[in-house]
Amino acid sequence: MHDRSALALLRIDRFMRERLAPAIHRASHPLSVTAWDAPGEPVAFEEARAGEYRPIDVGQPWGRPWGTTWFRVTGDAPADWFDDGRPIPGTRAELVVDLGFTTGQAGFQCEAMVWSVDGRPLRGIAPFNNAAAEAVSPGGAIDVFVEGASNPDVGSIFTFAPTPVGDRATAGEDPVYVLRTVDVRLRDLEVTALLADTSALRGLAAQLDPASARRADILLALERMIDVVDPHDVASTAAAGRAVLAPVLAAPASASAHTLHAVGHAHIDSAWLWPVRETVRKVARTFSNVLSLMDEDPDFAFAASSAQQYAWVKEFYPDLFERIRARVAEGRFVPVGSMWVESDTNLPGAEALARQFIAGKGFFQREFGIDTPEVWLPDSFGYSGALPQIAKAAGARWFLTQKTSWNETNRMPHHTFRWEGIDGTRLFTHFPPVDSYNSVVSAAELAHAERNYADKGRGTVSLLPYGFGDGGGGPTREMTAAISRTTSLEGSPRVVHSTPRRFFETAEAEYPEPEVWVGELYLEFHRGTYTSQLATKQGNRRSEHLLREAELWATTATVRTGAPYPADRLARVWETVLLQQFHDILPGSSIAWVYQDAERNYAAVARELEEIIGDALTALTGAPEPGEATHELRVNAAPHARGAVAALGAAPAAPASRVRPERSPEGWVLDNGIVRVVVDDRGLIVSAVDVASGRDSVPPGAASALLQLHRDTPTQWDAWDVDVHYRNTVTDLVDLDALEVDRDELVVTRSFGSSRVAERIGLEAGSRTVAIGFELDWHESQKLLKLAFPVDVHTDSATSEVQFGHIERKTHTNTSWDAARFETVAQRWVRVGEPGFGVAVVNDSTYGHDITRAERSAGGGTISIVRLSLIRSALFPDPTQDQGRYALRVGMVVGADVEDAVVEGYRLNLPERVVTGTASVIEPIVTAADPGVVVEAVKLAEDGSGDVVVRLYEALGRRVDTAVRPGFAALAVVQTDLLEREATASALVDDAVPLSLRPFEIVTLRFAR
Repeated sequence: MHDRSALALLRIDRFMRERLAPAIHRASHPLSVTAWDAPGEPVAFEEARAGEYRPIDVGQPWGRPWGTTWFRVTGDAPADWFDDGRPIPGTRAELVVDLGFTTGQAGFQCEAMVWSVDGRPLRGIAPFNNAAAEAVSPGGAIDVFVEGASNPDVGSIFTFAPTPVGDRATAGEDPVYVLRTVDVRLRDLEVTALLADTSALRGLAAQLDPASARRADILLALERMIDVVDPHDVASTAAAGRAVLAPVLAAPASASAHTLHAVGHAHIDSAWLWPVRETVRKVARTFSNVLSLMDEDPDFAFAASSAQQYAWVKEFYPDLFERIRARVAEGRFVPVGSMWVESDTNLPGAEALARQFIAGKGFFQREFGIDTPEVWLPDSFGYSGALPQIAKAAGARWFLTQKTSWNETNRMPHHTFRWEGIDGTRLFTHFPPVDSYNSVVSAAELAHAERNYADKGRGTVSLLPYGFGDGGGGPTREMTAAISRTTSLEGSPRVVHSTPRRFFETAEAEYPEPEVWVGELYLEFHRGTYTSQLATKQGNRRSEHLLREAELWATTATVRTGAPYPADRLARVWETVLLQQFHDILPGSSIAWVYQDAERNYAAVARELEEIIGDALTALTGAPEPGEATHELRVNAAPHARGAVAALGAAPAAPASRVRPERSPEGWVLDNGIVRVVVDDRGLIVSAVDVASGRDSVPPGAASALLQLHRDTPTQWDAWDVDVHYRNTVTDLVDLDALEVDRDELVVTRSFGSSRVAERIGLEAGSRTVAIGFELDWHESQKLLKLAFPVDVHTDSATSEVQFGHIERKTHTNTSWDAARFETVAQRWVRVGEPGFGVAVVNDSTYGHDITRAERSAGGGTISIVRLSLIRSALFPDPTQDQGRYALRVGMVVGADVEDAVVEGYRLNLPERVVTGTASVIEPIVTAADPGVVVEAVKLAEDGSGDVVVRLYEALGRRVDTAVRPGFAALAVVQTDLLEREATASALVDDAVPLSLRPFEIVTLRFAR
C-alpha cells in the first residue's frame, strides 16, 4: 500500500510528465532540410556553405563515426504565431533539433553548431540544449546551417568494454545516428514557468522530512495546482496554476539556511573520449550557448577555465571571441583557473607546472586585461604538495577542486580550508560539498550540499558549479529558472547567482582562519594514471628536458654571441607540451586517437627543439674555417657538475667509462671501488655493496631489479585505476633466454607471455649508480609490469621527488589514509634510508611506485621494497594501450642521500651532448654556490626586454644561505614572481646575488643586461 504523500508524488510526477512537459510547445511546424557530408576532417564555414546539399528526411540515417554533416534548414514559422512581426505575447518561436540523441550522457554523442547564413555561430545543439530561438528571424523566417558532428558514444554508460570506435581506423563508416527532429516550435513561456515552479517544489518535497508541515503544504499546493490546470488546455490555465503555487514559493528560507553561490560552468575536457580537434568545436558550441543565455538573463554569470580553450576560440571563431571579450569586460563571462589547461598536477615536471600558470595568466592578461586570482582544477587526479607555492608565486589566492569527493576510502574532513604545501605556503581552498562540478541545480543536489558541508558552525557558504559539460552545452534556462526559485525558499538552502571571486571573498571574510591540510591532496582513486600510456609519458618527460636545454643554450647564445632568441618558436612548443599535460591526456585515460596525435606532436616537438639546441650550440662553439683547430666538448645542461664539466656549461672531457663485468664464484661482479655489484646466473642483482661503509643494500636472500608481472583487472575505470587486489597474483620473471656481456654491460634477455625484454646492467667508473636499461617489446593484456628493489634498510617512510622538492610518505598501513596510499607518484627519483645510509631509485620515464615494508628473512627487523610501475595494458578506452616497443632507463643509487638522489635524477634525464667547434669551453651563464640549490630554468624574459630570467629552488629541504652568480655583465637584478613581475628588490654583491632560502623555496631572478 502507498501512503497519502507517496500517492501525491506519483500523481504529481505523472502530471508533469504527461501534461506539463508536452504543453511547453503549443505547436510545431516542419522545415526543409538538405545535407552535405564533409569528406574528411571538419571544414571552415565558407567551404561548407559551398557544398553540394541533397534533401534529407527526418528518420533518415546520417553521420559516419567522427564525421561532420552540414544541414541547411529553411522554412517559415506559421503567420498566426506572430502579431505585426513579433511573437504573440507569452510565446517564443524556436528551432528544435534532435539529431538522434541516445540515452547516454550529454557531451558523449552527436552535437551541432547552428550558423547564420553569413557565417556567425549562433548556438550549440546537444541533448538537453537543443532549442535555438536565435535561428528564427523576427518575422519567423528560418535559414541556417547546422554543423552536425557524428561523434560516437565511446562509453558514456561506462561498461568499460573494449570498443573500436576510439580510433578512426577501426571506427567504421556506417551511419551511427538517425535524424529525429528538425522543426520550428512555439514555446509557451507561462507553461515553461509553471513546469519550473512545479519541478522546484516537487524536488524540495522529496528532500523534506515526510512528517514536516512544510512538506505537507507543498504537496497540498501541488495537488491543488493539478486540479486548477486543465489537462486538455494547459496553456490557458497555466497562470491559474502558478497562482496556486505562488504562496508556497514565496515562503522565505530560514535565517540559518546554507547559501550556495551558483556559478555557471561547463567542464570541458580538452581531450578524452574524443580528440583535441573535437574539443575546439565543443568549446565554441558551449560558449555560444552561454552568450545567448546572458542575453536572456541579466543575473547569469559563467566561469570557464583553460587559456588554451579561449585561444582556440580566438583562432577559429573570431566573432565569438569578440563577443566573449565584451562579456569578460562586464564581469559576467569569467576566465578562471590561471592555467593553460586544467592540467594534471602529479605528472608534469616542476618548470612545466610553473609554465602552466605563466602561459595561462599571460594569455588572460594580454587578451582581457585581467589577472585571474584562482586555481580551478575540479577534475584532476590528485594535487601535488608543490602546487600551493607555485600558485602563490603566480599571484593566485584561491584553489578549487572537486575530485577528492571521489575518494574510495577516506572522506576529506573539510570543505573550506587552508592547504599547506611542502614549503609551508598556504592557499585558501574550497571543495564544493555538492560533490559535482556539473550540477543541474536539482533539489537533491542542493539538499546534499547543505547536509554534506563539513564546516558548519564556522562557515555558511559553498560554491555550486552548474551546467552540462563536455559539449553538453553548459547551463540551461531550466537551471537558471531553478536558481531564481531557490534564492530564498523555505526548506531549501539559499541559491544566489555569483562568480568565483564573489564566493571566495565571501568565504574568506566569514571564515578567515579555517583549518589546515598539510601536504599533497592524494586522490584515493585513479592510481593507474601514473602508468597508463607509457609512450605519452616518455614524450612528456623528454620534451620537458629538451625545453630546458633549448632555453638554456638559446639564452646563453643570445647573451654571449648576439644570436637571435627563438621566443616565438619556444612559446609554440611550450603550448603544445602544456596542452598534452591536460588531465585526461598525460594520465593515459583517453581514446587511441588522442595518443596517436600526442605521439606525433612529441616527435615534432623533439625535432623543433633539437634544431634550436643545435643552432645555439653551433653559435656558442663556433663553426670552424678550413684548417682551423677544433675542440670536442662535452655539454652538460644539468644543474650539477659532471666531473670536469661544470653545470650549465661545456668543456673538453673524456667520456665516462664503464667497468667490465667479471665472472666469479658469486656470479657476475661489477666493481668500481665505490660500489660492488653481484649479478647471479638468473640475471638478478643479489648484492650491491657500498664499499666505504660495507653496507649491502640488497637484503640476504633477496634479489633486486626483479621484474614482476601482475594481473591488472580494475573493478571500474580500466585505464585510470590500479586496485590493491592486483597484488593477489604475481609472477616473478626469473627465467632466462640469455645472459651475456656486451660493451661492458651484462645483457639479460627474458621472454614471458607474448612479450620480451632485454635488460642491460652496467656501472660507470666513479659512480655509485647501477645503471639498468630496458628494451621492452610488450604485448600483454590487462597486465601490470613492476620492477622491484628490495632494500636492506629499516624505515617507516619513503622520500619521493615532486615538483621543486620532495615529499615524505609513510610506508606502513597504520591508518586508513596510509593504507589507501598503496600506489604513489614521483618524478625522477624515490629514496628509502636509515640515518647515514640509503638507496635511491631514479628513472627516465616512470611515475607510478609502491614502497612497502617486509620482514627481513635473516637477523630480524624489516626491509623496504621499492617498486616502479613500468607498463600496463588496460582495454578501455584504448584497447591497444601500450602495445609495442619501449626503451626505459633506471638507476639504483647505492649509499645515496637526498642530494645524491637529486643529482642522479637530473643526470639520468639530461644526458651529455658532444659537440665540436672552435671554442675550448662554454662557461656557465649562471652558477649557484650551494649544490642543494638547483637552477631549474634559464631563459629570456617573457616581455621581450632581453633580461635574463633564472629560476631556482632549494632541493634538499633545509634552510640555506647561498649566492647566485651570473656569468655575464648584469646591470641589476630583482626577485620576481613567476610572471616576472618584481616582488623583492635584490642587489648584486661582488657580482653575485646573496640569497637566504627556506626549505623548497622557489626563487625567480631577473637580471638586466
